[in-house]
Amino acid sequence: MKKSPVKTIVAIGIGAALFFVLGRFVAIPSPVPNTNISVQYGLLAFMAAIYGPVAGALIGLIGHALIDFSYGWGVWWSWVIASGVFGVIIGLVASKLQLADGVFAKADVLKFNVFQVVGHIVAWALVAPVLDIVIYAEPANKVFVQGLVGGIANLITTAIVGTLLCVAYAAAKPKKGSLKEEE
Repeated sequence: MKKSPVKTIVAIGIGAALFFVLGRFVAIPSPVPNTNISVQYGLLAFMAAIYGPVAGALIGLIGHALIDFSYGWGVWWSWVIASGVFGVIIGLVASKLQLADGVFAKADVLKFNVFQVVGHIVAWALVAPVLDIVIYAEPANKVFVQGLVGGIANLITTAIVGTLLCVAYAAAKPKKGSLKEEE
């Protein structure tokens, strides 16, 4: 099913705004400095699964940049890019799901969660810490601990929030062939 570019642009705007609000005002501080338990990655995974990798990337990039900017410490590009990478990964593998058809069976729940775990590992165990070292000359031990804690928290919250959003979305979509013409 081809998605309307207008719907995708609107989804990017709404998704980035919701990502910002959740990340800025619903973040739970973790014991590791500058690392929060974030529920917005469940929303990002859901939006990327529906609208694809470009939307996923832009929602993650814009939303995370707005969060960083609002705190006043400047935009931490290594983590912003990691959020965009996570959105791209979920958007790319979402074609293996049947969400657009209103199907999110047990096998789809498993696929979604395997995809999101892989996405978080790539984003928070590789992209964010490596870019922290390259861009900001941060100490490796510090950034890998932050990435590990953030990544684990994100994959847990995505498993809960993202799965629930996908289940609700699939339940609300009419199934193919479920509508019958009245006589």
